Amino acid sequence: MDSTSNVRGLPPYVTATGGNQPTAGGCIVCTDYKVHKFTGPGTFCVTNAGQPCGSNTVDYMVVAGGGGAGLSAGGGGAGGFRESIGTASGCYTTSPLGTGPCTAALPVSVQGYPIVIGGGGPGAGPPGPGTMGTSGSDSSFSTKTSTGGGGGGGNQLSGNPGLAGGSGGAGSPSNPVGGVPGGAGNTPSTTPPQGNAGGASYHNPGLWQYGGGGGGATAVGASMSAPGGPTAGAGGAGATTCISATPTAYSGGGGGSSDGAAAGGPGGAGGGGQGGGPPSDSVAGTVNTGGGGGSGNPGAGGGKAGGSGIVYIRYKFQ
Repeated sequence: MDSTSNVRGLPPYVTATGGNQPTAGGCIVCTDYKVHKFTGPGTFCVTNAGQPCGSNTVDYMVVAGGGGAGLSAGGGGAGGFRESIGTASGCYTTSPLGTGPCTAALPVSVQGYPIVIGGGGPGAGPPGPGTMGTSGSDSSFSTKTSTGGGGGGGNQLSGNPGLAGGSGGAGSPSNPVGGVPGGAGNTPSTTPPQGNAGGASYHNPGLWQYGGGGGGATAVGASMSAPGGPTAGAGGAGATTCISATPTAYSGGGGGSSDGAAAGGPGGAGGGGQGGGPPSDSVAGTVNTGGGGGSGNPGAGGGKAGGSGIVYIRYKFQ
């Protein structure tokens, strides 16, 4: 049977609605393929499931909400990033994480698939000097769930590691000197990994306090140690995919902050927020990227929130 034939009169390709693109039936990309974009909760409604002789599977990208940053310390971890291999819907260029048998396209049936979009975790603000950022929330489609990014650690009064998540938040500095590790990434574990660990912050009493960077989808957050440097810790880099037909990065870690002369750490590519440093304020993770929030300090604003997540679904429709 060739790919244009029908079984019992049924169309050979998936037909579906849902998402917030210009048309309810999806946006056409690359002539024969459609994408559905979800930036908030919704339902992917499959009205025809296609056929094996045509196409009855969909590719996906699921990004969770990024973690909020701590006050005067660690950047927030990026939301977990999961993506299929892309061969079912046009062989577009996937991220480095869209590889291997564990990322095969998902078969669909005639039903509604609830879409959950995780919110970014709030950042820690003044006046609580030891407060930590809050982790982001999970995003999901069908059997694929990406975990919210871990919250970043607070200043030396908290002495806590960053929180684990899709990617981990950066740790707190310790008192009287040194730092504690960032939170673990890829928690719970997926294959390929959905994220990386956050970096460690560092405290040198009477001199400075540098925050580490939150972990990103493809790289760990930068750790800080004596004698410091020109910037606080950078957020880990995110992952770039062409699932929407335009190369776009997601799930970058948030940058750490500085209460010394150093600048705040840059956010990771993929929506990670810049960390704060005198006199600049920190920056929140970008909405609908899963980026971690940038850490701040009392003199330059509090830690910022992570960015909300996003889901893409792509399939052959003719």
